[in-house]
Amino acid sequence: MSTNASDACYSNITGHADIFLVCMHSFIFIVGLLFNVLSLVVFCCQTKSRSQTIVYMTNLALADVLLILTLPMRIYYYLGYHGLPQRLCEVLGLVLKANMYGSIFLLTCMCFDRCMAVSFPMSSRVQAGRKKAPLVCLVIWMLTFGASLPIYLKPKTANHKEYCFDSFPVFATNPVVVVPTLFVGFGIPLVIMLICSWGLVRAVRRSSVAQTNLVDSKKIHRMIATSLLIFLLSFLPYHAMLALLSLYRENTTCPMQDAYRYSLMLSCLNSVLDPIAYYFTTDTFRRKMDIGAVRSMFPLNSQSSDVNNRSRMLNS
Repeated sequence: MSTNASDACYSNITGHADIFLVCMHSFIFIVGLLFNVLSLVVFCCQTKSRSQTIVYMTNLALADVLLILTLPMRIYYYLGYHGLPQRLCEVLGLVLKANMYGSIFLLTCMCFDRCMAVSFPMSSRVQAGRKKAPLVCLVIWMLTFGASLPIYLKPKTANHKEYCFDSFPVFATNPVVVVPTLFVGFGIPLVIMLICSWGLVRAVRRSSVAQTNLVDSKKIHRMIATSLLIFLLSFLPYHAMLALLSLYRENTTCPMQDAYRYSLMLSCLNSVLDPIAYYFTTDTFRRKMDIGAVRSMFPLNSQSSDVNNRSRMLNS
């Protein structure tokens, strides 16, 4: 983007409050912080089980909290106070981007883990792999922060000015960077989630109990569809804008920059939707798939026993 165009866009918003962004970031900060802190308390203090699902959820809640803690400075900035140090803006941007991709990878791992647990409940190799969840989370943390550091260690060019949270994403929109970002950071996780969601639907549909009234398979299908919809709502606009800005690096308009800011806000909204879409709906999965109590009251065939094994593996 040309320096003159960037200056013109920045001068239009200098000293003016963006009420919409202020309200949305305030909502995300208050509600998201409350939901995720409560989730961490439950996972760390109230839950005796140290299952793989709990490991992923704990790390996801932690990533969401770290992202949310960067929002007060954005609220301050969008109120019209544009005097924040550029280095502080860069550090907060690093934390936000790293935790955004951390959330994407953790959500993908949760979906994959759930699919493996339900589809292959008796496989010792699958269960041994699932026990490596803490190591997987560690790798995700190292990968997301390590991949984000080059953005803030890059040398500054003389003709490029920085405008805190309104700076044009020069490094992120470089074709050498944006292509692997779109594929590795969004495309591949989305494909994995689609395949695993299809596997879950197939496993539920093929179970003998799903053919009875004991399991509301339609509700489970809606839950899977809702999870995918939330994932797309949160992360598709941001990555679509990255691709668009990359294609029009030299001819970017102010509306395109505004759309980029709003798409980044939508990605932050995921920290509010995570507890709703994954923490609470996991309980739905547990209640719907765990037929142990029903099995104790009604003798079921051997196929039902296999479904019960699947439900136990879902939560282990």
